[in-house]
Parts: sequence; structure tokens; C-alpha cells
Amino acid sequence: MAKRTDDHGLAIGELVARTGLSEGTLRMWERRHGFPRPRRLPSGHRRYGERDVELVLRVVRERDGGLSLPAAIARARETGEEPEPSIFAGLRRRGPALQPIRLRKPVLLALSHALEDESCAHADRPLLIGSFQRERFYRQSQRRWREYARTAELAIVFADFDRPHTPAHGPAELPVGPSQPLVREWAVVCEGPGHAACLAAVEVAHARRRADAAREFDVIWSVEPELVRAAAEIGLELARQAAPQMEERIAQRLSSAPPGPPVADQLRLSTAIATRALGQLT
Repeated sequence: MAKRTDDHGLAIGELVARTGLSEGTLRMWERRHGFPRPRRLPSGHRRYGERDVELVLRVVRERDGGLSLPAAIARARETGEEPEPSIFAGLRRRGPALQPIRLRKPVLLALSHALEDESCAHADRPLLIGSFQRERFYRQSQRRWREYARTAELAIVFADFDRPHTPAHGPAELPVGPSQPLVREWAVVCEGPGHAACLAAVEVAHARRRADAAREFDVIWSVEPELVRAAAEIGLELARQAAPQMEERIAQRLSSAPPGPPVADQLRLSTAIATRALGQLT
């Protein structure tokens, strides 16, 4: 009999026992729909909470009532989960093994450009999300992001814009309020079929008054498909709050996550991003 492992929460075997679903079904739901959303131990093992049990059972009931799986998951999410206010913090919670490194802005910019360029050169119709803190920072990269958006399924950028704006040619520009954690964050997320990469950084408070090039950020980045999916979900939920008119497109993307790429491909992607970044710094 599966049992509760420790204070870290429930192992997947316990979730199976509590919900009546098979382990394969739960893994398929997580891979395709990002649900349920486990915490990860440093070992990589999944851990679930009591709330996850309730949400999975809610989906089972909704399915028994005739809803499709994506619709049942969306309804459970609406009533059962508080959206993450921060991409950086959300990734740290889901990937405790991710260790932040402190980088100055020029190095972070090189890493971001490398991730963007490598992703947009190889990802097929990806989801693209960027967080720029200030509108003026986005305007410096606007030409690049408009080019990226041409081949993206959906492209979204966050900054301290005055209002939501969805131009015909370019990413949706969504505002971040001064009290939102995202206003301190720098993020890039790219998720497409066979491709996944994300970066999130939070500005170090004591370095904010320095010259622009001397500003410092605590940075995490990953090519693990499950962590990229988590970053994408957080960004999409924040977009839904900022732009209700995008509800339909966002709901469709949340319920149709692309399959995760092979591990070997992701290892090559990690190497390619690092090589591009180093090339920009030399």
C-alpha cells in the first residue's frame, strides 16, 4: 500500500491511492496540461499536497458530469488555485534544485538574447513571454520581439505600460502595476513542440540605484520541460488577469501544452544557449 512519505507531502503513489487514477494518467495530465502541479524535491521526486487531491477529484467529478478534460481542468484551476504573482518565485518553488546566480545586467542581457535567438531559430510556433520591468527597456528590444512574434503562436510582453495593447504585428503589451512582484523581474519563456527554455531574474534591491550596467540580478534558467511549462502557465495566468479580452486565446494555450522534447535535445539546447551567450560577451 502506498503511504505518505514524510512532511514534504504525498508521493505520486499516494495520490494514485487517494484518487483512483493510474500513475500513467496523472503523468499524462501533468505533461499535456500542467496539472496537477507538484512540488519537486532536490532529488527531482514529485510531492503533492492535500489540495492537489481535492483538485484531481474535482476534475474526475467534472469529467463524470460530461466536461472535456481541458474544460474540467480549467474549472478546477479557477476555483482551486491562487495564481502565482511571480515567475521567479514560482520557478523556485517548483524547482528547488535551481540555484540562482548573481549577474550584472550586461551578462544577463547576453544570456537573454542567446536564449531568445536560439529558441526562435528552432522552436516551431512557440509561446513567447517576456518581462521587461520598464516600458523603455522593452522599446529597446521591440524590433527583436516583433520579429520573434511573426512566427510565434502567441507572444506576450509585460512592463509598466499604461494599458493593455495588442498590436496587429507584434507581441501583446500587458501592464504590470507598481505593487506587483513582476515589476522587479526580468523573464524570458519559450515553449514550443520539441523545444523548451526559460529564464527568470529578480533585481537585487541594493543595486537599483547604480548605473544601468552595474545593476545586479539573481538569475535562474532552465531547459527542463516541466519547469518551462510552469513558467509558461504562470505567465499566461498573469496575462489573463491583465487582459481579460485575451481569455479565449490564453485558455486554449493552457489546455494544449505541446509535448515535452527529448532529454538529449534539451542538453544540446542548453549547450547552444551557453555558447551563444559566451560569444556575445567576448
